[in-house]
This record gives sequence, structure tokens and C-alpha cells, in this order.
Amino acid sequence: MKLVKSNVKTCSELLADYEKKDKPGDPEKLLIEGVGAKDVYNITAPFEDDGELVIAGRVEARDSEKSEVHFFIKAGETWVPREGAPIYQLQDPFVTRIAGDRVLGGVQTFPHPSIENALGWRTVFYKGSSINTLQEFFKGPDGMKDLRIAELLNGSIAVFTRPQGEKGGRGKIGFTLVPSLDELTLAAVENAPLLENQFTDEEWGGANELHVLSSGLIGVLGHIASFDSEGNRHYYPMRFVVDPKTGEHSDIELIAVRNDFLPGASKRPDLVDVVFSGGLVRKEDGTADLYAGISDAEAHKLTIQDPFLPYER
Repeated sequence: MKLVKSNVKTCSELLADYEKKDKPGDPEKLLIEGVGAKDVYNITAPFEDDGELVIAGRVEARDSEKSEVHFFIKAGETWVPREGAPIYQLQDPFVTRIAGDRVLGGVQTFPHPSIENALGWRTVFYKGSSINTLQEFFKGPDGMKDLRIAELLNGSIAVFTRPQGEKGGRGKIGFTLVPSLDELTLAAVENAPLLENQFTDEEWGGANELHVLSSGLIGVLGHIASFDSEGNRHYYPMRFVVDPKTGEHSDIELIAVRNDFLPGASKRPDLVDVVFSGGLVRKEDGTADLYAGISDAEAHKLTIQDPFLPYER
């Protein structure tokens, strides 16, 4: 399938395109208990582990960014901590499967090496037969969030990067392939070429979850973000598709906005309009459930049209 890529579009242009579409339905706030007064947000979609459905979520106090990743299972209408599951000192968890193993990743913070009273961050990966057997196997470059990997149909590994600074500005997406996890290196990540014409220099984005389609294409669930004139942040869930054989990629399209979800709390006033894509459960009826973090304070779900269905065989 030929992927069409036109000129870069800003958030406001993408928003205008989105407003012309049919609106999604069935918004739902996830009821999560067992963490005291702390918030749970930036969740994964449910995934199967040892025979039960589990979600991973970022857990932290409303006035803090000191976060942990906990695992939750469904108990009636609520999600509760899974007894005996590990807890990680991470932010923004994500999961995939590679070579039969469960892979968990998240953002690890650490004291910044050169800026006093500031934090640095990196993406860290763990793998194992289940979440109770996970072992760390890779640390991404310092300063890089939104590093994602996926196993392709031929067994090679797709790598989506998100450099900032001199190479990526506020944050642009790079893409490369490695033959196997053993060849996932810092050099491979740092040398990944950027995908062209995705973001203006004033805006930024990243990959959140990768879906390998039956066509061999990679469906990317991600986010695109901007500041407004008052310094408020605006994060929108989006999707695009990449052909791993050629590196060609499609246009970014928004798949939801904050007002599609239920009203809720916000961590800070500048984070009200933040939807952070967590994961997508694709269903046989042509719809998909989008799981997302809302306003850095809550976890919600929304039913949308499957954004990758047109790119299957």
C-alpha cells in the first residue's frame, strides 16, 4: 500500500481536520482503587498476563512527579492492585511482546548530571515470561522519552525514537530497524533518522504504542503536542503508519480530543487539555478502545473507529 505524506500540519490544522469527522462514543473513566489518595494515569491498555487481564499505570500524588508504576486487575467495576506484582520506580509504562517474552518499559528519572535540583530521564526496558519475572535488559539514551520497540513479522525489531535538543528540538520521532533485541544499542537508537514533515519546530510528539499490521505495516499510536500563548499544554492522541521496508510514512491524524472524554480532575491548570495515548485494543467490529491518561490525573477509555483498519491487507 502506498502511504501518502503531505506537508507538515500544526496541531491547530489537525484539530480543524478532526472536527469534520464523526465523534467517538462510550467515554468511561476507569475506577482505580487501592492506592490511597494518589492518582493513577498514563495507563497501558489491558494485556494478558498469567491468564488474567492487567493494566499498568503511573501512580503519584497530585502535587508530585515522584511516580511509580503499579499493576492492576479488574474486580467488578473497579481496578485494584494485583497482589504480589512488582512496583517500579518509573513513569508512563508501556508493554509489548517480543520473541515470546513480555516486555515492559517506562521512563526512569535521575538527578540531572549538570543542572542543580533538576531531573534527567531515560527509557528503561524489562523482559520476562510474565510481569513477575521481568529483568532489565536495556537503557535508552539519557534525555529520551517515548522510545518504543516492536517485533515485526520477520522477527526483526522496529525502533521508534524521540530525540530532543540539537537533533529533535522539542521532540521529533525517529525510526530504524535492528535484526534482534541483542542488537538494540545506544548507537542504533541515537543514529535513527528522523521521520520527515511530522512536526513543526514549535510543536512536538512521540510514539506511545506500536501495532504490527497483517500487511506488514506498522501502526503507530502516538501524541502530538503544543503550547498556547499562555503556556498551557495541549496533547492530542494521533496515529500514523510506517512501511518498515521503505521508511515511508503516512500523515498524522488525530483520533480523539479531550472533550471526547468525560469531565475530570487535572494535575495543574496548564494540563487540562492533555490526553496521553496509553494503548489501543482493536476489536473485530471495526472499533477500538483507546486507553489514555487524562490531564495528568486520571485514566479514561474511549471507543473510536479502528484507526489502523484501512491499512490491513
